[in-house]
Amino acid sequence: MTTYYYVTASKKFMVDQEPTHEIIKERLRDYHSKEKEIDFWLIEQPAFLDRPELASIKAQVPQPAAAMVSTNKQFITWLKLRLEYVITGEFQSDDATAAIASLQSV
Repeated sequence: MTTYYYVTASKKFMVDQEPTHEIIKERLRDYHSKEKEIDFWLIEQPAFLDRPELASIKAQVPQPAAAMVSTNKQFITWLKLRLEYVITGEFQSDDATAAIASLQSV
């Protein structure tokens, strides 16, 4: 089982109002320069919020939601401090694809 950490908020807040894409670009540049494997994902309409144990979290997040998910707890803690108006948490999954799945149709 892998532990995934997340920050979640409304899609409007995470994607449109906050500089999330700039944060991602900066982090990607840093990871590439260090040849580090990517361990974070921005997910619109994250499927993990439909897990029964996260029902109370989903109820608090205006829909449609977005989330930044990572296996790096320190990164998520930093994001919480940077973005402020988000909800944080964690969940475990043995399926990486399911952990970062989106309910948004492609």
